[in-house]
Amino acid sequence: MARDALVLTGPTATGKTRLGIELARRLAGEIISMDSRQVYRGMDIGTAKPTLEQRQSVPHHGLDLVDPDERYSAGRFAADARGWLARVRARGRVPLLVGGTGFFLRALTHPLFREPDLPAERRELLERYLARRPTEELRRWLRLLDPESAAALAGGGGRQRLARALEVALLSGRPLPWWHRQAPPAAEPLDPLIFVLDLPRPELYRRIDARVLQMVEAGLVEEVERLVEEGYGAGDPGMNATGYIELVPVLAGVRTLEQAIDDVQRATRRYARRQLTWFRHQLPPAAVWLDATWGTDELADRVARAWQESAA
Repeated sequence: MARDALVLTGPTATGKTRLGIELARRLAGEIISMDSRQVYRGMDIGTAKPTLEQRQSVPHHGLDLVDPDERYSAGRFAADARGWLARVRARGRVPLLVGGTGFFLRALTHPLFREPDLPAERRELLERYLARRPTEELRRWLRLLDPESAAALAGGGGRQRLARALEVALLSGRPLPWWHRQAPPAAEPLDPLIFVLDLPRPELYRRIDARVLQMVEAGLVEEVERLVEEGYGAGDPGMNATGYIELVPVLAGVRTLEQAIDDVQRATRRYARRQLTWFRHQLPPAAVWLDATWGTDELADRVARAWQESAA
């Protein structure tokens, strides 16, 4: 049975970008980034964004969409991605969704509800207000206004999702789960062929630690410094990302670079564990798990063959 798209996902530092580009070359494909951090302009090193050379070799979509002080939700991604998918397929090419943001993938395979019509001016004022409040305060408010969402996000769902749930509850008068149950879906579900890159835990951690050091050597501190000079801070959605928020105190002189590097490595390892937990519980049983210790050519051979068989 022909599938709508090919998905290549997995935890951070498993080689998704490299394999995705090789597959796009073999299959005459175009890459749709499925990474919630690579949407931010000016945040290149810390998000492991594909290089200019890589982007010139294969068409990419979903990069550099918003400034670091803007929110970019899973719902917005799904709407944008449907447009990219349609245009890629219309050109007779293969769409490859590449990235590790599970909520972005789920927004396509399990379409979100049609969002309530929230007044733009009040929404903007509320966004600015919530951006100044501590995360724990947002969690406390959400427990009062939307206990179901608060429980779902208790494990650390991120400020953007907390803020979105509060926004809906405050401006629509109903909690987010009510809209999920009552409102019709925004689109037909995507039916992709899903591959998950995986690594033994020690090797995954080794790669993560090495990549953080490579990012620092490539100029990550200078990238964060430039963003701060441009007026962005830890309260902005983009700057709240791992690899950025830990380095802001270094610029302020309250943490050493060595301490910050350790902070980034530990935070990235925690993030990888959360990704793996999500993939194991949320991806369909038909998702194919691949050993990322294999070479790129071997992995590309297997994925390309499976895609071609599904399209036959």
